[in-house]
Amino acid sequence: MTGFGEATSIGQGITYFAEVRSLNSKYLKAIIRLPEEFQGLEAEIENILRHKLRRGTVTCVVTVSDASEAAAYVVNHRALESYIQQIKAAPQVASGEVKVELGPLLALPGVLQPPANEEARIERTRVVVLPLVEKACAGVMKLREKEGLALSTELLGQRDVIARELGTVKSRAPQMVLDYEMRLKVRVETMMSAAGVAITPVELIREIAMFAERTDIREETTRLGGHIEQFAQLIEATDGQPIGRTLDFLAQEMLREANTMGAKSADSEISRSVVAIKGAIDRIKEQVQNIE
Repeated sequence: MTGFGEATSIGQGITYFAEVRSLNSKYLKAIIRLPEEFQGLEAEIENILRHKLRRGTVTCVVTVSDASEAAAYVVNHRALESYIQQIKAAPQVASGEVKVELGPLLALPGVLQPPANEEARIERTRVVVLPLVEKACAGVMKLREKEGLALSTELLGQRDVIARELGTVKSRAPQMVLDYEMRLKVRVETMMSAAGVAITPVELIREIAMFAERTDIREETTRLGGHIEQFAQLIEATDGQPIGRTLDFLAQEMLREANTMGAKSADSEISRSVVAIKGAIDRIKEQVQNIE
């Protein structure tokens, strides 16, 4: 499920910002982007994402803008002096052909060094950033819940379609056997009359019984009814547990029962209802991929 959340904290000249974006995915994939000096916080941030979101392609971006005096790097004067002396010894510099500029010298290795209290800075950042990530995750969950309400309405609507068409199938199934019996009697009587041969009622009854056995869909309708009842219970549950995979499995089982009913059916009205049921199940299968 998709979602977006962000959080900001400002204090002592430092601005901390955390942003979390989530795109639908079957599993959790965390992408974390941190400033280089705070890479040590990645594992803790990923743990928060896994605990709060559980599923989705989640991108977390954290930035720290430090405008305080404590953020200034320290100039290593000995290293700088060493570079300058080496450069002065070059013939081009000694002859005045090349001028030495200070800016490029500061980029040389060892000239600028991070503040001595780097560990304290990381700990101070950790205390602020982790709660910000949790707050951003809460924003993601809020949007996910809003999307979930819309999805639940759509899924329950498709469940109602299945229930309605299933009721039509159940009411039509006994009539299907009666219609076959009437058609069979008329066909047999016509053929026997033309051939001048009589058929015993026992043979006719046996043929009708065999047809009824082949087209009996009571087990399938019962199981499908149980599936859609459980489907609605899962959607309406309030315990906050993930249900996406369970709903996906139920949709597969519902489709299995619908396919069996369609294969057994010899009635056009039942076949139309089965097609409508399968269409609703396909729409359910598409939507449950977006549910955690």
